[in-house]
Amino acid sequence: MMEVSEQRDVETGDQISSTNENPPVPPTRKSRKKGGWRAVKYIIAMETFEKMATVSLGANIAVYLRKKYNMDGIMLINVVNIWNASTNIFTLPGAILSDAYLGRFCTVLIGSLAAMLGMLLMTLGAAIPKLRPPSCNDLDTECIQAKAWQLAILFAALLLLALGSGGIRPCNIAFGTDQFDTTTEKGRLQLSRFYNWWYFSFTVSLVIALTGLVYIQTNISWTIGFAIPSGCFVLALIIYVLGCKTYVYVQPKGSIFIDIFRVVVAAFRKRRVELASSNDFVLYDPRIDESSGKVTRLHRSDQLKLFDKAAVIVDSSEVNDEGVVVNNWRLCSVQQVEQLKSLIGVLPVALTCVLCIVVLEQQNIFAVLQAMQMDRKVGKSFVIPPGWTGLTSMVTLSVWILVYENIVLTIWRMISKKNDVRLSMKTRIKIGIIISICAMATSATTEFKRREAALKAKTYESPLSVLFLMPQLALSGLTEAFAAVAMMEFLTTRMPEQMRCLGSAIYFLCTSMSSYISTAIANVLHTATKRADGTAWLGGRDLNKNRLDCYYAIIACIAIFNFFYFTFIGSKFVQVDRKSNVEELELSNTNT
Repeated sequence: MMEVSEQRDVETGDQISSTNENPPVPPTRKSRKKGGWRAVKYIIAMETFEKMATVSLGANIAVYLRKKYNMDGIMLINVVNIWNASTNIFTLPGAILSDAYLGRFCTVLIGSLAAMLGMLLMTLGAAIPKLRPPSCNDLDTECIQAKAWQLAILFAALLLLALGSGGIRPCNIAFGTDQFDTTTEKGRLQLSRFYNWWYFSFTVSLVIALTGLVYIQTNISWTIGFAIPSGCFVLALIIYVLGCKTYVYVQPKGSIFIDIFRVVVAAFRKRRVELASSNDFVLYDPRIDESSGKVTRLHRSDQLKLFDKAAVIVDSSEVNDEGVVVNNWRLCSVQQVEQLKSLIGVLPVALTCVLCIVVLEQQNIFAVLQAMQMDRKVGKSFVIPPGWTGLTSMVTLSVWILVYENIVLTIWRMISKKNDVRLSMKTRIKIGIIISICAMATSATTEFKRREAALKAKTYESPLSVLFLMPQLALSGLTEAFAAVAMMEFLTTRMPEQMRCLGSAIYFLCTSMSSYISTAIANVLHTATKRADGTAWLGGRDLNKNRLDCYYAIIACIAIFNFFYFTFIGSKFVQVDRKSNVEELELSNTNT
């Protein structure tokens, strides 16, 4: 029987299909290569158009809800934060469906269709006045609120967008990593570059969305501003399908969570089993099928040994004559045990990720609200849209990636005479956390000056220029460039290949948790600081009556706590392997 094997092109790292009966031949026009940068370009292009659509809405959603649905105060904060959180929390079931049943390609395809329907529904809501309440002025104290059925249509559209993102976000980047051969040093270096360039293309799409689309939504027409993103989803789907013949497909291997639960149950059942130091016990470690896709064979590690009990064969009757487990809830393989260890190993770093993103979340809402009450005029007639505030952070992120990839690394290679001179994940995360502290301190200072200037002038809009927001936004962009990129890389590459969708989902789950934490903090502070006249640190339609600067100061304290947590705890789970010059996951502090 003819066996098919996968080989890699030496120059590009692309996969070339060949058989064992004939030696591999040089690729021709007829023998099309799969994977590598040739396939990734379709994935990145699809991601670019998809992000142009979703980000233009995300950046301007606070303005849209305030102007078209008359939402303000805590109601506005809760809706935006909960939608952001739901958008990210749906990545977990998306990852499960992808890894267990659908595969990454199909999950992204279905998610894109759902998001497109949600965007079309948002377009209808903007185009048909009866689907929303009458608009009112910012200075009006009493506005007609949306009816229940109007909110139902709005929330249905937001739900479809959240479900779509749940299928796209955890699988698209993992699908991109499938296109590279990480068993070679060249493939690993290409993968590391892929994360930066993926983030760069992602940022370019954000810049386009925050300039062109947000401007159209704010100054020309919300209907046109939402119709264009709907068209972007259509283009994204077309591009994605066009590349289907170039992709490397990894077949779903079953639900990783069921395996995890089985390991926990089996280990609990065998909790009284003693693991002798002489290793005189038998572990169930069958061969795995690596022919149908990328599957990393995991060997037994010395960490978290209590879970090894799940793989100990106590009685020969636990395995039949064919070597198959009789009861999967009593005996698990070493492979299943090590997958659980891999998941537990990233959790301490994931907490750092959550706290770091809490800082980034603040600019998504409050920087926009600040801009709405600042001098946004540039020149005689041009007025900067509030949704453009996020542009500064995105440009900063893009510029840094370009400088780092093309200038900084080139100079370091010339000086050190080494090929791989990239900053380690630990270093990048720590730098990002320090910058996040500076970002919140700067935000508090700027808001204090903005509010003081408005109160002194006795005006709704502060005479302070909106350009004063640029430092805090630039620092937020650098926080993302250092910490967020490194954490995304850590959570995906430190997982076995068959669990990379789960790694991506954990990153977005961290983003979701940060949104919920931000919502909880805002609601607690609103209740705790509410005065007799109804004003509080947060809430209402006028920031001049709030103390947003004090809120920023509290977030800065959380960032300081995050720095000490990562320095003394989180960083212990990321160790540099000097022999291979590659960072490896360490669980030394969790031995039992």
